[in-house]
Amino acid sequence: MGALLGLTFGLGLLLIWQSALGPRRSRGTRRGPRVLHRIADMIAGAGIEALTPRQVVASCAGAGLFVALGSLVVSQTWPIALAFGVFAAYAPIALLRYRVRQRRGELRDVWPDAVDNLASAVRAGLSLPEALTQLGVRGPVVLRVPFLRFGEDYRATGRFNECLDRLKDRLADPTGDRICESLRIAREVGGSDLGRLLRTLSAFLREDARTRAELETRQGWVVNAARLAVAAPWLLLGLLSLRTESVRAYNAPGGWVVLAVGATACLVAYRLMLRLGRLPEDVRVLR
Repeated sequence: MGALLGLTFGLGLLLIWQSALGPRRSRGTRRGPRVLHRIADMIAGAGIEALTPRQVVASCAGAGLFVALGSLVVSQTWPIALAFGVFAAYAPIALLRYRVRQRRGELRDVWPDAVDNLASAVRAGLSLPEALTQLGVRGPVVLRVPFLRFGEDYRATGRFNECLDRLKDRLADPTGDRICESLRIAREVGGSDLGRLLRTLSAFLREDARTRAELETRQGWVVNAARLAVAAPWLLLGLLSLRTESVRAYNAPGGWVVLAVGATACLVAYRLMLRLGRLPEDVRVLR
């Protein structure tokens, strides 16, 4: 009896110890894939299909190494080479984020027309799969490929919910998520208010796009001026690095400190500017 109690007590302690260590291990093991997952979300938001997160990481490493070696050959100064290497390594991520913002802006402009087409198709008596499929032919050009593939998936499988999930993954857009979930609920529970819902959503999206366009226009000159102010010192440093004798002093410890302090100040000021002037962005909570 005593051995059984001791075994049970030891097993309980083991389970408590494993439960306490389990989440820590999972957080540590998921730290790498979490970065890849964020890059995969950016790739999907940019609408690029023939690209993987590992290829983006490899391109960042290759660009940083190439520019760092080139800067080292030209300037013969390690801190300057490392600084420009870091900038070059971030360039693919910056381009990817720019493409995400550009695509979201394009989708924001065409979603009201797409919703109007859906409402017209539903009012004309088409089923929801047929209404979505016809957007691949008559809808906005930016949205035709995802909806064409939705039609192909639905004709091949006949499973509306699974095809709708694939459509959401291809669109990778918060507005697309809301529209897809609204159509899913309308198909499952039925109802005669779908046309009214789509028309209300179209009016809301059109008003939101117009308001955001005005705010982005007013904000654009401030953001561009801040970017120019951050880039100007580094452009000047790049020009100076063409003359080795002008930047040889940066090889000293004081030069490392000056560049580190300057890079930190530029980074903090730029991030603060973006946070203060950031407009609210939709988040994909219905993915």
